[in-house]
Amino acid sequence: MGLQTLFFYLFAIVSVGSALMVVVARNPVHSVLFLILTFVAAAGLFLLTGAEFLALILIVVYVGAVAILFLFVVMMLDLDFGRIKQGALKYAPIGAIIGFVLLAQLVIALSGGYYQPAPSAGTVLPIPPLETMSNIEAIGHVLYTRYVFFFQMAGLVLFVAMVGAIVLTLRHKPGIKRQSIPEQVARNPSTAIEVVKVESGRGI
Repeated sequence: MGLQTLFFYLFAIVSVGSALMVVVARNPVHSVLFLILTFVAAAGLFLLTGAEFLALILIVVYVGAVAILFLFVVMMLDLDFGRIKQGALKYAPIGAIIGFVLLAQLVIALSGGYYQPAPSAGTVLPIPPLETMSNIEAIGHVLYTRYVFFFQMAGLVLFVAMVGAIVLTLRHKPGIKRQSIPEQVARNPSTAIEVVKVESGRGI
């Protein structure tokens, strides 16, 4: 067994194991940490296949930005996950249907020898030779020219989903002082200071 095969099995086992722990872990912070480990292992697999651009994207974008952002959001919101999971059983039938559909898609994808639809000629792009253009340059050229609209829309959808999750789960606890910018801006000398006349020889 060569060194490349050894690293492939190592990254594959770590990736599959950490992906399972993302779902199995009870603590959401631990789930995010296992998700980061999954991204790192998947980046190693991409490096072994020569797709260094995808590996760098996984490390820089997903691990360095998205996963860390999710980690801070989960830690800062201080959610009551016990209360959230109380009504999870009523969504079990819908979850079972979605799981069955995903399982069917995996079976179809793995049985490629029996189900091979012919790709459309309009969606296939020729791969330029490495002597004229690197794979990073080729992917960037296609992504930011032909698919730039879909690329920007995907980023917008992720941003809206993140903001919506924060808005739906954020709860203000009573009795905690918070900053109010309109009140600070509306302050004037009469409300900001108080002049107390102290008699001579007596304290406040």
